[in-house]
Amino acid sequence: MHSENQTASATPSDAAPAIAWQVLALAALVGLTLAAAGVGGAVTSSSVGTWYQTLQKPAWNPPDWIFGPVWTVLYLLMAIAAWQVYRRNGIRAATLPLALFGLQLALNIGWSAIFFGLRSPGLAFAEIVFLWLAIAATALSFWPHSRLATVLLAPYLAWTTFAAALNLTIWRMNG
Repeated sequence: MHSENQTASATPSDAAPAIAWQVLALAALVGLTLAAAGVGGAVTSSSVGTWYQTLQKPAWNPPDWIFGPVWTVLYLLMAIAAWQVYRRNGIRAATLPLALFGLQLALNIGWSAIFFGLRSPGLAFAEIVFLWLAIAATALSFWPHSRLATVLLAPYLAWTTFAAALNLTIWRMNG
């Protein structure tokens, strides 16, 4: 026999707020990651057409046009990963993983500011090591909450590994 509260909690009208909050959370996380992308992109664009073009780069350096699409996909995957953790556990149960997510996002912006804004590949390489560690810590902290979230961060970690190797090579070639 169902109690009145159990029956009432299963009604469609009660499910709507939960869905609305999920959609709002996803939109907020997408907005947050795209805002971070915008800040990093603004710093980057000021140097790509000038200073960055003067640097010696390895033959395996990707063409400039590839970075925008790759980063767009990576930022969307990051947002969906964080949303997976939030939606399964809520903000209170996932405070540490979501804080780590925010930290790696800030470090991501920081790398652009250091490499392109300060035009300092050496300092940027040191920073990208911390970024890589923060991404790895975020992915590991996501695992108990959502394995899918961890998998969604794998391309970001792989790209950051590649970016670190590229950063190091550019620093060595131009240092």
